[in-house]
Amino acid sequence: MSRRAVSGEIPAGELWLKPGQVAARAGVAVSTLHYYEQFGLITSRRTAGNRREYRRDTLRLVAFIRASQTLGIPLARIKAALDDLPHDRPPTRRDWAHLAGTWRADLDRRIDALVALRDNLAGCIGCGCLSLTACPYTNPGDVLGHDGPGPRRLPRLD
Repeated sequence: MSRRAVSGEIPAGELWLKPGQVAARAGVAVSTLHYYEQFGLITSRRTAGNRREYRRDTLRLVAFIRASQTLGIPLARIKAALDDLPHDRPPTRRDWAHLAGTWRADLDRRIDALVALRDNLAGCIGCGCLSLTACPYTNPGDVLGHDGPGPRRLPRLD
């Protein structure tokens, strides 16, 4: 196996990539690419031999998908964002800036939720368990349970 194949390096002028090249460079399994494709997050073309090939800009899409998943963003939300990008050409810097602008409020909300989780995890988060000494004082009788299931003092992200 060549050094290039092992490292995942891709020649700069290469526009269409084999699944193994994309997988190696993106740090995912080929099966992950197939799943993303099945879910409608990325697309491929078929060669005359019926083998998949991905456009080089698929690497950026996969990076975006992986970064979003790391933050707990559901694939359906990621797909909705990617659906707004052009499909007939690689997205431009302007296209990505537009996507970033539309996600800003959602990301700010997620940041606020993570800060609230960090700051409240050791104390009562409104779960109703009454297992901590503080709970009877911050959620006596599980009054927050009347607002619905789950932790009621933390913002919901769904």
